[in-house]
Amino acid sequence: MLKQLIAIMSLCFATPVLAQSATGGSSNSVPPSSQQSVAASSPSKTIGMFTFPKNGQSAEQQAKDENECYAAAKQQSGVDPQAPPPAPKSADQKAGEQKAAADSANQAKGGRVRGAARGAAAGAAVGAIAGDAGKGAAAGAAVGTMKGGVQQRQANATAKQQAAANTAAQQQQQEAQASAAHAQNLDAFKRAFSACMDARGYSVK
Repeated sequence: MLKQLIAIMSLCFATPVLAQSATGGSSNSVPPSSQQSVAASSPSKTIGMFTFPKNGQSAEQQAKDENECYAAAKQQSGVDPQAPPPAPKSADQKAGEQKAAADSANQAKGGRVRGAARGAAAGAAVGAIAGDAGKGAAAGAAVGTMKGGVQQRQANATAKQQAAANTAAQQQQQEAQASAAHAQNLDAFKRAFSACMDARGYSVK
């Protein structure tokens, strides 16, 4: 009976130790710190710039200053640096505009008539020498008609090609101007942002 009582008492005294071991800690364990800082965002990096504190500002302070200067630069410059650049026209759109320009190009007319007249005159002169001005004029008119038609078609084809080429050049110029304007707007925003951050003690590159 005594042995059983001693065994029970020993088990009771050992229980707290076992429970403590099961939880994997002790009363002297230090809980994780709740003061860990979170990595601050950097608006400057979104526009391809790098900001460095000159006066030992903390990461939290730098993030605050960057966000405030970002908003100020956006308001002062009127530029949203996150706005995508203007999208260029698709190949189908460009081809359609070039075709429309070619179709509306000025087309020469009356080439066959003028060719016939010139050919008839030349043929008549040749026919007069041969003793038959009428036949010469008729032959010359036929040749002149064909030649005038060919020249007219060539001139019209050249006009269409030139109109399409001019439209293509205008399209390229418009895209270049839009790209340059976007770059200028972004540069204006960066200058405003840099000026604000410089005033707060930062180096921005």
